Amino acid sequence: MKGILIRWFILTLAILLSAYVIDGIIVTGFFPALLAAAVLGILNAFFRPILLILTLPVNILTFGFFTFVINALLLKMASGVITGFDIRGFWAAVLGALVISVVSWLLNSFVSGQGRVGPSEVIDLKRRGDGGRWE
Repeated sequence: MKGILIRWFILTLAILLSAYVIDGIIVTGFFPALLAAAVLGILNAFFRPILLILTLPVNILTFGFFTFVINALLLKMASGVITGFDIRGFWAAVLGALVISVVSWLLNSFVSGQGRVGPSEVIDLKRRGDGGRWE
């Protein structure tokens, strides 16, 4: 549960950063960005896998760059639902999806599934006493 809340906060920060960097994205405050992150997370969980499967041939032909178009469409859908979060234009949505993807990927790489900051897996090796083998 802690990991989900941290990732939600990271997505909120990514949305706020994209609104700061890109002129076509307008966020009126922290609460609309928090709601946008929640709606975007729900849309990504339910609709993104279906859209990726439906557009797989186009995605293969464009070497995966069509994924940014799908992310932009989901971002536009989220902006249509939430007041205080507005995206003006398709290219602003594509650039916003790019910024949000990169920032989320960078920040989420430091958070494990349990919400801990640091490496997600730790391997603890112990030496056996009989042959000196590591387990």
